[in-house]
Amino acid sequence: MKKVIHIVGARPNFMKVAPIHRAIKARTSLGQLVIHTGQHYDAKMSDVFFADLGLPPPEIHLGIGSGSHAEQTAKMMVEMEKVFLKEKPDLVSVVGDVNSTIAAALVTSKLAIPLSHVEAGLRSFERHQPEEINRVVTDRLSDLLLTPSRDADANLLKEGIDPKHIHLVGNVMIDSLLSSKEKADQLPTLKNLGLEPKGYVVATLHRPSNVDNPKLLAGLLGVLMDVAKELPVVFPVHPRTRKMIAEQGLGPKLEQTPGLKLVDPMGYLEFLSVTSQAKLVMTDSGGLQEETTALNVPCLTMREQTERPITVEVGSNEVVGTDPARIREAANRVLAGDFKKGRVPELWDGRTGERIADLYARFLGVETKRAFG
Repeated sequence: MKKVIHIVGARPNFMKVAPIHRAIKARTSLGQLVIHTGQHYDAKMSDVFFADLGLPPPEIHLGIGSGSHAEQTAKMMVEMEKVFLKEKPDLVSVVGDVNSTIAAALVTSKLAIPLSHVEAGLRSFERHQPEEINRVVTDRLSDLLLTPSRDADANLLKEGIDPKHIHLVGNVMIDSLLSSKEKADQLPTLKNLGLEPKGYVVATLHRPSNVDNPKLLAGLLGVLMDVAKELPVVFPVHPRTRKMIAEQGLGPKLEQTPGLKLVDPMGYLEFLSVTSQAKLVMTDSGGLQEETTALNVPCLTMREQTERPITVEVGSNEVVGTDPARIREAANRVLAGDFKKGRVPELWDGRTGERIADLYARFLGVETKRAFG
């Protein structure tokens, strides 16, 4: 039996792998294993997502944990090599742009194992971002480059990638969103938080470029406190962000701000129930830019660039940078009802996992159980 190994490590990976795993199981005779590197090792950031998404517990858990980019990547490579040599996969499937992704790409390249990169071709064109390096190198080493949008195709072609390796499949994370929304809507999350639909803002901050800079972090948190004067702000605090808030002594001021609701990281369904009914999402997350576009919820991205320009060109996202004054102006505008109405990009239709399963079956010479319609 031909075998596919899926690599997951950080919470955005789980939403992308679950639909692919489910489609392969339903549509092909391929064997498959899930390897969890342990890059996100907090149960609130990891384990709960398997249950929420219906993804079976990983067959192999590497338990890598924290460390510098070099330490994490090196440890993953050592452990992955052992697993790949033992399991002898016919294809390794990686998603996104985290350290788990680049580690698998390097190991498969050296072992001559075919590699598929789901979410290939995205570019922020900021080489100082570790994620950008991960994206570029992984794409260079991949045999299959599965893109979520046509701008990603264009990026790869400009970089000299052979067109026969590029496949526009759509956004697999939207598969998880569409299949989970009904269940998420039934949760009592808003009631438990004392919120009304479209009567609050959701905020997330986790990127090192934002939270590791004390002055920048203080400015962004100041914006959230200002917005909370207008509407309640739900702020699930990432462990990295919570650590930096504590080190800067900002915790008491945040906790005493009326309307600012600091909560622990949420599970996938719980968080979806909150974001889907928000009046505004303020974030530095790549995945949330895509989810809000699919939900047609206004999104302000607190970064200077985005690797997901389709969410700006077509969707409901606006990149507002990190200047507090500019962010405040944009937030006030949205809260006053002045925001653009986006639309859903091509092939963000909930069937990307099926297209990927069919592509893997063809690549490995395995028949699908039923034709894709």
